[in-house]
Amino acid sequence: MDFQYTRSLSLRYDVDVFVIGGGPAGCAAAIAAARQGARVLLAEREGCFGGLGTAGLVPGFMTFGDGERVLSAGIGEEILRRMWDIGGYPAERRQIINHELGIRVEALKRAYDTLLAEAGVQFLLDTQMTDVVVRGGRIQYCVMSGKGGMYAVQAKMYVDATGDGDVCAWAGVPFYMGDENGDVMPSTLCSLWSGINFKGRTIRDDSRVQEAYDDGVFSKLDLHLSGFWQSTDSVGGGNIGHVWGVKGTDERTLTQALVEGRKMFDEYQTYYRKYIPGFENVELVATANMMGIRESRRIRGEYTLCLDDFKKRAVFEDEIGRYAYPVDIHPSDNSPEAMARFKAMFEGLRYKKGESYGVPYRTIVPVGVDNLLMAGRCISVDRYMQSSMRVMPGCYITGQAAGVAAAQCAASGRAARDADVADIQRRLIALGQYLPNAKAE
Repeated sequence: MDFQYTRSLSLRYDVDVFVIGGGPAGCAAAIAAARQGARVLLAEREGCFGGLGTAGLVPGFMTFGDGERVLSAGIGEEILRRMWDIGGYPAERRQIINHELGIRVEALKRAYDTLLAEAGVQFLLDTQMTDVVVRGGRIQYCVMSGKGGMYAVQAKMYVDATGDGDVCAWAGVPFYMGDENGDVMPSTLCSLWSGINFKGRTIRDDSRVQEAYDDGVFSKLDLHLSGFWQSTDSVGGGNIGHVWGVKGTDERTLTQALVEGRKMFDEYQTYYRKYIPGFENVELVATANMMGIRESRRIRGEYTLCLDDFKKRAVFEDEIGRYAYPVDIHPSDNSPEAMARFKAMFEGLRYKKGESYGVPYRTIVPVGVDNLLMAGRCISVDRYMQSSMRVMPGCYITGQAAGVAAAQCAASGRAARDADVADIQRRLIALGQYLPNAKAE
């Protein structure tokens, strides 16, 4: 049965740029737009900013650079360094080119809070988008809800930084998801653990998983362990355990996945204590409030970044950044054959030091809606490239660019597709972005 529901909404905010989603892409977009002089509102559904790096307890940032230079430069690097300052990171661990960059969750939360406030961004936590109203190819307003009820937010430009492309999809922009059968990568419920002896190393030890399974420790065989990243001397974050068949756009499968994810940690605690040196006294401290979704909607944009672009280290005139993380599509099931395919792809589709691919502005411009941009995991890429761009440093790159572009379009009245790309590049360079192929020096 369908119901018709109608009510009047008050317009609570009317701003230049409205960013929906306060993960790494959304925070970078909001800060960048505010630094261009725009009036910015940022709304996040969780109780903190940072998305999977904070509420999701993902323990590591992954690649900031190409082994020779910082690619996620500007605001992304600034967020990292602010986390280091707040968290009291020792000097010997402040190596930004090294991709083994662990996260201290509370320090990262405060880094986002501080930088957003310093930039003059208005922001809201515990705030959920409920609907998007589009007329004549433009978003008229977004319907938001929080503890104070439902209301409307109106803006000149909108940035979809939801990770799942909710704004774009609800606004009617076409999208793709998963492989040719619609299947997506498995998800992981990340976790925080104490009592670890790291001995200065990041631990990704799956060498004895088969043995432990044969010994009856694991009820399901999962041969892929992304591992632990060090947070403090004895505390680390775990990116361990896959849950298959989870759709990030379906609250029913998300609910099931969260319950299943929490149940598996008794087995992992036994495994690490019994089989992995340095983990004899490991204790589970907490599991995340968010499921670690790796793959969701890919919104159709003015250009789709594809595997061929990765292979040829593509250069574009409208570059907004360059990136270098490998193609990283986790195994589609828990079979040895799927694990072998994953390893072959991950090892074969990666770069040598100093290599990278360009990210064109057109990948953050959705088709069909004039006053909307996108940033983060949902940008216009194929499945291979989403698996590379989805990590936090990649999200900083597209978020920073979307914020700059949104501010420019809000001030000029131009549609996103008609933005002055040379001017966007100049502004990004002023923020510190690495753009060696920019049209405007």
